[in-house]
Amino acid sequence: MITPIAEPPVSMRSMTHEDLAMVSDIERRSYEFPWSHGVFRDCLLAGYLCLVLDREQRVIGYGILSIAAGEAHILNLCVDPTFRSYGYGEQLLDEIMQRSRAASVREIFLEVRPSNRTALALYRKKGFHQVANRPAYYQAREGREDAAVLVKKLNGV
Repeated sequence: MITPIAEPPVSMRSMTHEDLAMVSDIERRSYEFPWSHGVFRDCLLAGYLCLVLDREQRVIGYGILSIAAGEAHILNLCVDPTFRSYGYGEQLLDEIMQRSRAASVREIFLEVRPSNRTALALYRKKGFHQVANRPAYYQAREGREDAAVLVKKLNGV
């Protein structure tokens, strides 16, 4: 009988300044127009909720959330390309929603590229729906790309 190899455990924790190099590396490998190291640093300094998924002391994903006036805005949610399709994005999103509820958030907003079908599928699965379109929001290879603005109302707040 063949015994399956156990996957290393993954933990969620707060992002630290020491994580910024790994986070920036994932961002660069994930997006054609990535956030800079300085943007991530500024999110930490601003006190945003910055989370990382840690696997064997290696960051494999991150999420950044701002909370104000009963609303939350997911600013960035990304999983290392090597670790996609294992449910880590959903795990990050679930944690963000749980922490938002704990902070008495009524609604969570985000922008997503309409061309990012994988992200759209995850957000729809979790109950987000489109409420607006932001024309020419994202930089694109040829010009600009619109953003779909999604929202999820949180129950039990």
